[in-house]
Amino acid sequence: MTPATALPLVLASASGGKPPVDTGDTAWLLAATALVLLMTPGLALFYGGMVRTKSVLNMLMMSFVSIALVTVVWLAAGYSLAFGDDAFGGLVGGLRHAGMAGIGPDAVHGTVPTLLFATFQLTFAIITAALISGAVADRAKFSAWLVFVPVWALLVYVPVAHWVWGPGGWIVDALGALDFAGGLPVEITSGASGLALCLVLGPRLGFKKDAMRPHNLPMVMLGAGLLWFGWFGFNAGSAMGANGLAAAAFLNTLAAGCTGLLGWLFVEQRRDGHPTTLGAASGAVAGLVAITPSCGTVSLLGALVVGLAAGVVCSYAVGWKFKLNYDDSLDVVGVHLVGGIVGTLLIGVFAVKEMTGGAEGLLYGGGLGQLGRQLVAVVAVGAYAFAVTYGIGKVIDRLMGLRADEEHERTGLDLTVHAETAYDHGVLGHGAPVSASLPTAQKAKTQA
Repeated sequence: MTPATALPLVLASASGGKPPVDTGDTAWLLAATALVLLMTPGLALFYGGMVRTKSVLNMLMMSFVSIALVTVVWLAAGYSLAFGDDAFGGLVGGLRHAGMAGIGPDAVHGTVPTLLFATFQLTFAIITAALISGAVADRAKFSAWLVFVPVWALLVYVPVAHWVWGPGGWIVDALGALDFAGGLPVEITSGASGLALCLVLGPRLGFKKDAMRPHNLPMVMLGAGLLWFGWFGFNAGSAMGANGLAAAAFLNTLAAGCTGLLGWLFVEQRRDGHPTTLGAASGAVAGLVAITPSCGTVSLLGALVVGLAAGVVCSYAVGWKFKLNYDDSLDVVGVHLVGGIVGTLLIGVFAVKEMTGGAEGLLYGGGLGQLGRQLVAVVAVGAYAFAVTYGIGKVIDRLMGLRADEEHERTGLDLTVHAETAYDHGVLGHGAPVSASLPTAQKAKTQA
């Protein structure tokens, strides 16, 4: 649990007295909020480089439009339902602060302005929705995505955020599971939801037959770098203050990202004989995913092990889609679901009381109790996210169609949906192929 996320909303009194705002904590959280928001454009580049040239812009758009859609929903009702006073037995908050009602500039949450806390949490909701797009790349209808994101945010992300971080949420209060920065509401929720949409949509045309390699690995590496940079705000910002816990979470985040990268490359070298740039980027992200729930609960040694475990396990998990025949286009399931599970469960093994304030993992004398609580939380959140997302996907598919037309998918969603292309050499004018303007001999070579 993030130490300050479960604090009740404190408002300025009518007489003018108000709890003090710590300027240092506020300054750090302002910076952390900007860092987390930057992660979504970073994710757009990471995903954009991994798809083929014909769908780059569509991939970028799915992330960028999520910023706008989730922001509107969050301000209208999402924040109140996630972090308002519990209204339904630990399941969801009320609508007292719908439209951010009653939260003025003098409202304080812990030691920071409530408006800042709400904005910080908004950035988490944004990137969680955007993460799902990687599972359905190249084939989801953009208009359906515009409907899916706000509905999903309200029905899936908001309740889970309340369970884990909200006042009275059942996972934090009744169960006692730990999640410092979002393994459950961000990583496992997005991964399970991505799997559900994969099954609703079905595989891409040519899945397991055509080569679907990343078209721009430098873009992938740039996106991964921006994600890693923003992740320091994601994890260290969750301490809700400029303090020692933030510093520990910061260092743990760096350490786990490094061992995740090394673990993935080790597997690639042994299995394939070649350490790759895509593997380095994916391994770093896997380590960062796994340390997200545990960065504020484990020691530095634990962080190194968590990252390494995620790098190794996720490098194998991304291949499961070919054996189990689900087309997770950009490995959201293999990295975020599996990495989130690894990091959340290992809290029950490596948690230390110096970080948690009391709870200890199996290796530090805590027994199996905390590990069991972590497992219950993982199963509950994963099952809920999968089931509700599958239902949302099915309803949208029936009402308006969730999958792009076959011809659009073959041609590429950039041109057919957005009337644009990422690269001039791909098309000329109004979608005419380059070969149309080439000499006969060169045209034949291009078509070949």
